[in-house]
Amino acid sequence: MHRVTSLLSAVLLVLLPGLSRGYFPEERWSPESPLLAPRVLIALVCRNSEHSLPLFLGTIERLNYPKDRIALWVATDHNLDNTTAILRDWLVQVQNDYHYVEWRPQEDPSGFEDEAGPKHWANLRYEHVMKLRQAALDTAREVWADFFLVADCDNLLTNRDVLWKLMRENKTIIAPMLESRAAYSNYWCGMTSQGYYKRTAAYIPIRKHEREGCFAVPMVHSSFLVDLRKEASRQLAFYPPHPEYNWALDDVIIFAYSARMADVQMYVCNKETYGYFPVPARSHNTLQDEVESFLHTQLEVMVKNPPLEPSSFLSVPPKQPTKMSFDEIFMINLVHRVSRRERMLRTLYEQELSCKVVAAVDGKALNTTDIESMGIQMLPGYKDPYHGRPLTKGELGCFLSHYNIWKEIVERGLQISLVIEDDLRFEVFFKRRLQTLLHEVTIHKLDWDLIYIGRKRMQVDHPEKSVPNIHNLVEADYSYWTLGYMMSLQGAQKLLRAKPLTKMLPVDEFLPVMYNKHPVSEYMAHFEQRDLHAFSAEPLLVYPTHYTGDEGYISDTETSVVWDNEEVRTDWDRAKSRKTQEQEELSSEAQNSDVLQSELENWSTREEL
Repeated sequence: MHRVTSLLSAVLLVLLPGLSRGYFPEERWSPESPLLAPRVLIALVCRNSEHSLPLFLGTIERLNYPKDRIALWVATDHNLDNTTAILRDWLVQVQNDYHYVEWRPQEDPSGFEDEAGPKHWANLRYEHVMKLRQAALDTAREVWADFFLVADCDNLLTNRDVLWKLMRENKTIIAPMLESRAAYSNYWCGMTSQGYYKRTAAYIPIRKHEREGCFAVPMVHSSFLVDLRKEASRQLAFYPPHPEYNWALDDVIIFAYSARMADVQMYVCNKETYGYFPVPARSHNTLQDEVESFLHTQLEVMVKNPPLEPSSFLSVPPKQPTKMSFDEIFMINLVHRVSRRERMLRTLYEQELSCKVVAAVDGKALNTTDIESMGIQMLPGYKDPYHGRPLTKGELGCFLSHYNIWKEIVERGLQISLVIEDDLRFEVFFKRRLQTLLHEVTIHKLDWDLIYIGRKRMQVDHPEKSVPNIHNLVEADYSYWTLGYMMSLQGAQKLLRAKPLTKMLPVDEFLPVMYNKHPVSEYMAHFEQRDLHAFSAEPLLVYPTHYTGDEGYISDTETSVVWDNEEVRTDWDRAKSRKTQEQEELSSEAQNSDVLQSELENWSTREEL
């Protein structure tokens, strides 16, 4: 009988899968449904954001959060660009997806009376922004939102789960730490008695992820989440300032003071990467400066992530790539390194640069017969200066890849070319700085053959000689790496005349030999004519995407095999390679401090604030 009862119970469970058992049939019940997601109001205050809105709004759309639990509060005013029209078009398309949309545009005027330019934060602008944020906060309270998210319109929240992850931390005010090209981020670790930024030892370990977690800080800004369910949140305000506040009229400082007076601790969380944002423009910068700075942020996202795509509801005009003033731009890429090629092509496209992809020579695929048939002979006595090993097959392939480009430059009679590898990242204002450099060396009739735009400076004992009348240029001393360089027709001819295939050494050893700066005189003795006129951008315009030890680091030159013995692998070099590690620290005496600097360098520093 027990067996029959058990069988009947099993049948009932199959027939009624959504019901739970009770003692009597009428006591059967359904499990409770999950809770609805908390209600969130996202407040957007945008000004002159035409350049960032397609990508920014795309990240908002793609947040992994039910849209019917999100309210959008959007304001824009004092614009010189097309911000209002873009926001209006987007809101018309998405308004039915979201729970609630409030739209506050203001067409005129295009500026504030007391501001010196569109990037100048004067008192009237601060007060206006504070009033807008307070209106958004008031609306959030009125519609009974559980959370209030502030996000500046150039903050790219690339982590689609950022809302859920911040909510789980159960803090009244919490910010996702945002990445930038500098030490700058959206939090402070110290504040002076007047409310201004104060450097502390705690900042950099958090910023560099040496310490990970959620940390109590005196200030967060740009993007942060407020839990309106917390009782203390009722006392938070952007405007008017707290009655006891007597510091500067600054929206982020005033809100931080409000939190302090409400006994609410601010937190920043860096447990993972949540998003990216540009270093803010200074008051004298132009809107074009800001456009290019944001573009650099977009490029930095692509170093470790897939490219960001614009909002699916906005049409973005296609780019118009050119070669600038170069006869050709060569980009070297191994055929099987598809991801590198795709990233570089997209990166160049976003900067409106076109290139010719050059299939790199895969040195690992060459055998001794191949090498001999090309007439290649190794430089007698060559050994890697740091490891005492012969040339690797990877280094052989790298040399041949560059050599083939030099040959093409000569065969096609290309006066000025740019050569780049596929594992680099571009500095901010890359295109403009490169154009300026090329223009200045032309008008000043500089006799140049090679100009590094990316390298590893190996001579670190004394400064390199600056070039008079030309901004950001030095005479190159002993250097490694061939990340990127400009090559003249005359320079390519000099390199080919040296017949380097008959006395082969790595390409980044060969070039310093040719401009007579190699520290090993025995190597230079094999090349009689060493008159290559070599220079370098200072500071550099490109850097490696990864250094030794970084996640995702790959070296096709060092992680290889010795050229004439495939049994001898060089993977062991990788952990201790000085050739592929970051530049060594330069002493203060060796800094290229007398270089004529352009105004752009003032915005290219990597400070906290």
